Amino acid sequence: MRFMILVKATLDSEAGVMPEDRLIAAMADYHEELTKAGALLDASGLQPSAKGWRIHYDGDKRSVTDGPFVETKELVAGYTLIQVKSREEALEWTKRFPNPAVDGGRAEIEVRQLFELEDFGPSEAIERFRDMGTL
Repeated sequence: MRFMILVKATLDSEAGVMPEDRLIAAMADYHEELTKAGALLDASGLQPSAKGWRIHYDGDKRSVTDGPFVETKELVAGYTLIQVKSREEALEWTKRFPNPAVDGGRAEIEVRQLFELEDFGPSEAIERFRDMGTL
């Protein structure tokens, strides 16, 4: 089972404030533990939304909106992707996630389970994804 730990953006992360060394060290410790347990698949921080864009769909039409985006609470500042045996194990790992706030104050992470190919019914399209080694 794969889970994505989403670190929600804050005013600091959107302003490009870099974390202090002690937060980086705490994150390194946590991710090293995940690695030793064989659970870490990927992890990274994201640049502020000012450097990003959104694509909006209306049928076949697409429009682009450049960042920054106003609603910080809707933004993601980073992620950690883990693979574990159960939801309970994922919950235990995420309870140990260091507080990601630059100042040690208020922060939030969200955890979402990823779909696996087995969650979809058999189809030619799913087999194409299986052949690509994705999902």
